[in-house]
Amino acid sequence: MLLLWSLLVIFASASEEAELFPYPVLTVSASWPTEGSPVTLTCETQPSPQRSNAQLRYRFFRGGRALASSWSSSPELQLPAVWKEDSGSYWCQAETVTPRVTKQSLQSQIQVQRVPVSNVSLDIWAPKGMVIEGESLVLLCSVAEGTGNITFSWHREDTGTSVGRKTQRSLSAEMEVPAVQESDAGRYYCRADNGHEPIQSKVLSICVRSPASRPVFILRVPGAQAMAGDVVELRCEAHRGSPPIMYRFYRENITLQNSLAPFGGGASFNLSLTMEHSGNYSCEADNGLGAQHSEAVTLSISGTRGYRRDRITARVLGALCGGLGFIVAVLLLYCGFHKVSGGHSATDAPRDASSANPQGSIRPSSLPDTEELQPEYVNVNPVDVDVVYSQVWSIQPPEDSANIRRTILENKDSHVIYSNIKET
Repeated sequence: MLLLWSLLVIFASASEEAELFPYPVLTVSASWPTEGSPVTLTCETQPSPQRSNAQLRYRFFRGGRALASSWSSSPELQLPAVWKEDSGSYWCQAETVTPRVTKQSLQSQIQVQRVPVSNVSLDIWAPKGMVIEGESLVLLCSVAEGTGNITFSWHREDTGTSVGRKTQRSLSAEMEVPAVQESDAGRYYCRADNGHEPIQSKVLSICVRSPASRPVFILRVPGAQAMAGDVVELRCEAHRGSPPIMYRFYRENITLQNSLAPFGGGASFNLSLTMEHSGNYSCEADNGLGAQHSEAVTLSISGTRGYRRDRITARVLGALCGGLGFIVAVLLLYCGFHKVSGGHSATDAPRDASSANPQGSIRPSSLPDTEELQPEYVNVNPVDVDVVYSQVWSIQPPEDSANIRRTILENKDSHVIYSNIKET
């Protein structure tokens, strides 16, 4: 009898559970969803008509892990985005509170599909619209499509090096360079990979512009002192800075000239000076990234170009006159010495001739002692074609001798005729 009573109780309990609600059925909105898309899980069951007032609660599971920490009164569970790792077996439980009856559904499979990355692109962003040395630079790598964790990497083509890497579940990633340098200029690209196949972007050239440095101003004058009428050269040069560079020249903050250096380097121009050009000169270098000013140079102008030319001419003429005076003095000394030497030679020659040939006419001399002896010539035979001359030397005898003049004729050639000269 006891056994029969136990069987009746069990049968009555089973009949009561069957009457509360049927076994739940799990349904999913998509069995093959793509990564990133939402999925809705529904645990379908309802109380029996005999227990319509029974309260049910629900729980959802993937494998052996509950998707929620507690029971829910809603038979649906929203998964906002599923990923490849969310693939697996799902099931649910339904339970009444009083009496406590729990029933489990069958399992349903969900296979999440990954979308390969596509249309990878690289862009740059700079605060002022251009990449400037010392400022920040952002490299943005993005994909048009692709699901799951995507690994983004940035590369420099001209050096073959990788400059950054990030893995995240998004369609884009950024890499920031806090203070870009001029050496960072080059060709860059990025890659995106979510496990299917790495996709590379197009190559992007990055040009880094550097502001112009403080220029050096040089003012070249032809001499030690600037004079009115001189032509001076004004030169301005910034040793660093991306071209083109505009140079401006100033005198007392008044613009004299603008010069463009399209390929970098310096610029210069010539200025013809007047007395009004004295003052402070400077220059400015500007390549669009901020103007830089040079230090001022003071120019003082004295005199005029004509005055300086006359002064130079006077100096040259003075030097020439001094040189000519020296040359004349030397010539006079030379001529005087030559005459003295010649006089002695002329006196000694007739004496030797007189000793060799004592014959000849002797005439008294009336010439003064101080008169120099010079040879005299006369044509002896003017009719003859050959010109024949006589050479006469006037000799001053010693003081103790008689005042005589002796003509010495020495016949050196048979064709030469010598004659006496009449005394006048």
